[in-house]
Amino acid sequence: MTNTTPSQSEKADRFRALHANSDSFIIANAFDAGTARILTGMGFEALATSSGGFAGTLGRRDGGVTREEALTHARAVVEATDLPVSADLENGFGHEPSAAAKTVQLAAEAGLVGCSIEDFSGDPDLGFYDLDSAVARIAASADAARAVGFAFTLTGRSENFIRGNPDLDDTIARLKAYEAAGADVLMAPGLPDVAAVKTVCDALSKPFNFMVGIPGKSFTVAELAGAGVKRISLATSLYRAAMSGVVAAATEAKENGTFSFVDTSMPTPELAGYMRG
Repeated sequence: MTNTTPSQSEKADRFRALHANSDSFIIANAFDAGTARILTGMGFEALATSSGGFAGTLGRRDGGVTREEALTHARAVVEATDLPVSADLENGFGHEPSAAAKTVQLAAEAGLVGCSIEDFSGDPDLGFYDLDSAVARIAASADAARAVGFAFTLTGRSENFIRGNPDLDDTIARLKAYEAAGADVLMAPGLPDVAAVKTVCDALSKPFNFMVGIPGKSFTVAELAGAGVKRISLATSLYRAAMSGVVAAATEAKENGTFSFVDTSMPTPELAGYMRG
C-alpha cells in the first residue's frame, strides 16, 4: 500500500504556497488533538496552535505553560492531522536570542512547519523588548529556521496593540525590522480598524497575518483581503466559543433544570466521525 501521508517538508511547502497564492486564507487554531481533527475534517488548509486555548485546557491563563508543555501539545496537534501546523510559541520561552532560536529548532523537531515569536517579554516588569533586542531575537530565530532543512515559516509578531502601546508607527517600524531580520510573515494583533490594517500591509513586502478574536476589531475575510492581508488566524476565538457553549449549557442545567442544549448539540456519531479509532 502506498503511504499517502505527506512528509514534513511537503507540508512546509504547502504552507509556503498558501502564502504565495493570490487569495487570503484562514489558519484555524486548534486547542487540542480533537479540535485539530474537526478542523481538518471541515476542510481548512492549515492549522495553528493557540497558546491561550491550550493553557485553558490545563486550567491556566495564557502565558502559563512551559516550552516543553507547548511543544508536547504541538506534537499532539501535528499527529492528529495531515495539514501543515504552525505554533504560537509566545516569546520563544526565553529572553535571550539563543533561547528563541532553540525554540524554533525544537518546534521543527516536533513536526511543526512554522511558528511565531513575539516581542513582549511576558514579564510585566520587563515589558517589551527594545527594538535592537527584539530584532536580534528574530534574526536568531530566522537563522535557526533556515537550518532545519525545509521551508520553515517564521512569523515575527509585534504585541503593541494588545499590550498597552497602541502606536501604529512604532508597530510598523518593528514589523519592518523583523521583516529585514528574516521573518517570513508579520503579525500585529489588535489593529483598530481596516484602514490601519491596510497601512501596515502597504508598508510591508512580506505576507501579513491578521488575528481575529477581538470584538469590534475582527473584520470579514473580504475586508481583510481588500486591505492586503494574506493569512487570517482565529487565535483563542474557537476555544472561547467552545467554552461559552459549556458555560451556557451548564448554566441552563444548574439554574433552570432544563437541557434544551441537548437538542442543538452535535450528535455523538457525527462528532465521532471526525475522530480516529
